[in-house]
Amino acid sequence: MKLLHSGKVRDIYSDRGDILLVASDRLSVYDVVLPTPVPDKGRILTALSLWWFERVADLVPHHVLSATDVPEEFAGRAIRCRTLEMLPVECVARGYLTGSGLKDYQRTGAVSGVALPPGLVEGSRLPEPIFTPSSKAPLGEHDEAITFDDVVALVGAETAARLRDLTLEVYRLGAETAEKNGILVADTKLEFGTDPSTGEIVLGDEVLTPDSSRFWPADQWEPGRQQYSFDKQYAREWSLSTGWDKTEPGPEVPADVVDAVRARYVEVYERITGQAWS
Repeated sequence: MKLLHSGKVRDIYSDRGDILLVASDRLSVYDVVLPTPVPDKGRILTALSLWWFERVADLVPHHVLSATDVPEEFAGRAIRCRTLEMLPVECVARGYLTGSGLKDYQRTGAVSGVALPPGLVEGSRLPEPIFTPSSKAPLGEHDEAITFDDVVALVGAETAARLRDLTLEVYRLGAETAEKNGILVADTKLEFGTDPSTGEIVLGDEVLTPDSSRFWPADQWEPGRQQYSFDKQYAREWSLSTGWDKTEPGPEVPADVVDAVRARYVEVYERITGQAWS
């Protein structure tokens, strides 16, 4: 095996002509990796991604080859994948207004160039899900919101339209599935690549996990205030409460915060899949 890239959370290896995508227990907030890991985080992300990849397969081809044909040292945290040429866009779908989307809306009345009705507040459900892409930033730098026209400039009109449509289709399926189990998917980030042999657009990376999505309990949803989150929003809020300025190095995470983050990841896995975490 050869280590190709070590990202904020995942390490990418080349192995027998395939890619091994290995999820770590690292916790990243505001594009900075905090020094304290969250036990089982890599396993939860991998298991939930695999659960979703099975369910979106009828919408879009994905990169998963095997979750078992992996080195023993990575068992439960790794996926053997086909090699893709990743596209230079973070594909974000939003069904609710929060986070950076809320800030953009408050400033301009739009998110990534998509105009929205007046009077929306924190946690508002959008009239329909919207595609709000961002750039891909190197490790330690921040992704920047871009418009659909920017995506066209990066990848061409046909590919841009396909990325938008696939992102919204995956989001809608994920949101409908999760809501049946009492979870709202406020937004999610997807990554796509092309198969170098066919040019086919393929879903890669992770899908609908607490690292890539905001998950809210449906029975507690109340627009106009910050929502309870089953994702790393809790860690984001804690990190800012320390006075940290979002630059390297990140603060050490106390045990009670680590436990709380792990508990939220476990709970959302169990509620979405209906399977007990072990």
